[in-house]
Amino acid sequence: MNKAPENFGQEKVLDSYSFDAEGINVNVRVAKTLKDFVPTYTIQIPGLAEGTKIILNTLVKGELITEVKLDITEIVDPKQTATVKRKFEEKAASVIGRHFPSLQEDTKKVLASYLIQNTLGLGELEIPMHDEMLEEIAINGSSSPVWIYHKKHGWCRTNIQLKSEDAIYDYASTIGRKIGKQINTLNPLMDAHLSSGERVNATLSPVSACGNTITIRKFSKNPWTIPILIANKTISPEVASLVWLCIQNELSLLVAGGTGSGKTSFLNALACLFPPNHRIISIEDTRELTLPQFLQWIPMTTREPNAEGKGEITMLDLLVNALRQRPDRLVVGEVRRQREAEILFEAMHTGHSVYSTIHADNSYEAVSRLVNEPLNIPKSVLGSLSGIVVQIRHRRLGLRRTLEFAEMHKDGEASVLYRWDIKNDQLKESGELYSLIETLELYAGLTLKEVRDDMEEKSGVLKWMVKKNYSDVDIVGKIVANYYSSPSEILELVKKDAPLSE
Repeated sequence: MNKAPENFGQEKVLDSYSFDAEGINVNVRVAKTLKDFVPTYTIQIPGLAEGTKIILNTLVKGELITEVKLDITEIVDPKQTATVKRKFEEKAASVIGRHFPSLQEDTKKVLASYLIQNTLGLGELEIPMHDEMLEEIAINGSSSPVWIYHKKHGWCRTNIQLKSEDAIYDYASTIGRKIGKQINTLNPLMDAHLSSGERVNATLSPVSACGNTITIRKFSKNPWTIPILIANKTISPEVASLVWLCIQNELSLLVAGGTGSGKTSFLNALACLFPPNHRIISIEDTRELTLPQFLQWIPMTTREPNAEGKGEITMLDLLVNALRQRPDRLVVGEVRRQREAEILFEAMHTGHSVYSTIHADNSYEAVSRLVNEPLNIPKSVLGSLSGIVVQIRHRRLGLRRTLEFAEMHKDGEASVLYRWDIKNDQLKESGELYSLIETLELYAGLTLKEVRDDMEEKSGVLKWMVKKNYSDVDIVGKIVANYYSSPSEILELVKKDAPLSE
C-alpha cells in the first residue's frame, strides 16, 4: 500500500502581511499543506480573542444598539451613514469601558472599532472587505467556510464561517434594503451593490441547493493604471504605447475578455490617458471607474426600478442623454443590448471617441458577438471602431494578460497586431499596422515611421513611470497631461532619468 509522504500534513506559509481595517490592525497568513487542494487564508486580530468576540457580538452589541436611539429608516438610509456611525462611536467607548475597564486605551479603541463594524456593517465579513489583496468574497452556505479570491493566490478557504442560514439571509436582506431591493422566498435572486461600490449577488435556498449564498466583487480603492499593468507584465510598454497613441488621437477602442479577466480595470487604465481639455462621460451599472480628479468627468450610473416597478434608469437612457451633453470621450461599462450597441456605434460615426467592454475570449469572437444576436450590428458599421484589446485571465497559471491587440478594417474584419505567447510570457508582434496607419495618416498626418517613433517615445515615458513607481491615478493623469501640453519637459526628465519636481 502506498504511504503518504512524511511532509503530507506539514504546513507551508505562502504569504503573510498586515492591513488596517478602520483602526483595527489585522494579520493575514496564507498557508497550504500537500493534502490541501487550495490554500487557507487566516485572519488574526492581535488582542482580540475568540471569547472576547463572543461577548462583543452578543451582550455588548445588544447593549450598544439599545443605548443608541435610532429609527430603522436611519440605519438603512445611505445618506445617514456618517451620522449613524458618529452616534455609535460616541456610545461605543463608554459601553466598552463598562465591560472591559482594565484594558488599555489602545485595546479599547480596537474593540470599539470591531464592535461598530459588526453592528453597522457585514459582521465577520467586514474585516476581509478592507484587504486590498482580495477581489472576491464568497459565502457558499453556513456549512462551508467563507471563500476569498486572492490577487496572488487565487481561491482560498478562510477561517471565517457564518453560524446559520438566517445570518446569511440577514446580511443579504440588509444590503438589499439599502438600495430598495428585496430578497425573499418569492424573489430568491438579487443583484445589488454596497455604498462603497462593491457588486453583490445573493441567492436563497432551495434555489441554491447547499444554502444561502452571497458573492461580493470588491471595488478597488487603488485603481489600475497603465504603469501598474506594465509592472505586472499584463501588457508590454510597446503595446501600451500604441494604445496611448490611439487614445491621444481620439480613436475608439473596445476592451474584450472573459469574466474576471480585468476588462473594467483595463478600461480604467485607458481613461487615465485622456487629455485634460476633454469632457468625459462614463456610464456604468455600478460605479467602478476612477479617473484623475482634475479631469472634466461626469460619472453616471443606472438605477433599478422600485418595488412598484417605477423609476428605472437604463443604460440606454443614460447613453441617449450623454450624447446631449457634448462629450468628447464616452466611456461605457459594458454593452449588452442591441439598441445600446447601435447608439454606441452611431456615436463613433458622429465623431465621438468611445471606449467600452464586451464579453469575448478573443478579437474574432468580439466581432462575432457584435454582428450576431443579440447585438446585430451591421458589419459595415464596425469600421468606425479602431481597435480591440483582449484581456485574458489564465486560471491555471494565475495570470492576467493582454491576449491580443487587433486593428479593425473598414470591412468590419479584425486583424491581430500583437498576441500573447504563453510559453515565453510575452506580447509578440504578429501582424503589420495597416488600417491604423491609414486612419492616423488621414486625421493626424502621421506616417508609419512617425507612428513607430511616437510609440518608442511613449514607451520610454511609460518605462520611466514604472521605474519611478508613478502609478497613482492622479499622478499618472498629471504626467500624461503635462506630456500633452509640454512634451519636451517630460521627455527631458525621461532622458535624465530624473524624478518629477515637487
